[in-house]
Amino acid sequence: MWYFLNVIFNILNKKIYNYFPYPYFVSVIHLLVGVVYCLISWVVGLPKRAPIDSTLLKLLIPVAFCHALGHVTSNVSFAAVAVSFTHTIKALEPFFNAAASQFILGQSIPITLWLSLAPVVIGVSIASLTELSFNWTGFISAMISNISFTYRSIYSKKAMTDMDSTNVYAYISIIALLFCIPPAVIVEGPQLLKFGFNDAIAKVGLTKFVSDLFWVGMFYHLYNQLATNTLERVAPLTHAVGNVLKRVFVIGFSIIVFGNKISTQTGIGTCIAIAGVALYSFIKAKMEEEKRQTKVA
Repeated sequence: MWYFLNVIFNILNKKIYNYFPYPYFVSVIHLLVGVVYCLISWVVGLPKRAPIDSTLLKLLIPVAFCHALGHVTSNVSFAAVAVSFTHTIKALEPFFNAAASQFILGQSIPITLWLSLAPVVIGVSIASLTELSFNWTGFISAMISNISFTYRSIYSKKAMTDMDSTNVYAYISIIALLFCIPPAVIVEGPQLLKFGFNDAIAKVGLTKFVSDLFWVGMFYHLYNQLATNTLERVAPLTHAVGNVLKRVFVIGFSIIVFGNKISTQTGIGTCIAIAGVALYSFIKAKMEEEKRQTKVA
């Protein structure tokens, strides 16, 4: 379900950008639909809303800010370049995670882990050099997204509580939505009112336009919620390998659906990058497993 929802989200998201290129507004819709879903879930008691205090709120605000920034910049990249290219660049996320762990959190990163990241950097470089849909907006936005999600991971560690993941993600979504609304109004508001909405409705009709925005928001929320819940239920190694396979699925399906032409060099670079992510994920998860076993012993 995690894979299925993620693939559908990415395809529908790109289809919307093909006739409605307003990533800031679409980012708001993604979060808004999820927030409405969470509020209705709380009202019916599935799940029961966990109380939040000022201390927890202070911990969640940095997480939500990084989530909002990473989400918006991902969407700017999706709107600017091919889905497959954005996902190739986002394969660099483990590199930023390792760098932040080493230089910000002061954690010692083994040389084997650094070496496993070399194929990721090399593969992304090869893919970027010959990518047919390359432009700097898409590339830089995807890189900012990587950095934002890295800091989200760091702040999430500090915000670990006894609250279940469903409630935590609901609160993060609500706060992130508040961060996303002002830039959407400032950057895209005048264009949307002048011709953005009218152009989209003229191209696909009001019913399809509203329906697409609702469903893309629904798929976005559900795939994120399932990814969070999956992490709670499986070993880190299983989740890490699953996350890599998910990226392969998304890249593969986006190429098939949109008929994106990729050069042989881009394909080779993407494969090298994905293989590097798989190797990194495997080594990292194995280290965590050994750490856990040492604590139990």
